[in-house]
Amino acid sequence: MNSRKQKLSTSFRHALEGILVAFKTQRNIRIHVTLGIVVIVAALYLGLPPRDIALLLLVISLVIAAELVNTAIEAVVDLVTSEWHALAKMAKDTAAGAVLVSAGFAVSIGLILFYRPVMIWLGLY
Repeated sequence: MNSRKQKLSTSFRHALEGILVAFKTQRNIRIHVTLGIVVIVAALYLGLPPRDIALLLLVISLVIAAELVNTAIEAVVDLVTSEWHALAKMAKDTAAGAVLVSAGFAVSIGLILFYRPVMIWLGLY
């Protein structure tokens, strides 16, 4: 039982190390995290309902997770080859595309959820 706890704690430690490395080395993940914090603070300030905040947290975590996977794919491709290769480019481009799709979806959800509260706050609704 003790070895299982060690293995589980080791897994968590490695996962946290991966997140920290990505945060330290990848500008885009820092941007996503910063914008996510700004969005949640704005949602709390504008009094969005808990369901909407939960949805925002879900799409923010989706973008951050996609960015982490993109970072991992780029690292593996760079590990395998330093030469230009069409398949390496395809792997990197499609991983970046996944981040773009998830970020676009997150922005769309944000616009839908924030539209009315912002219009009310501005006195336009």
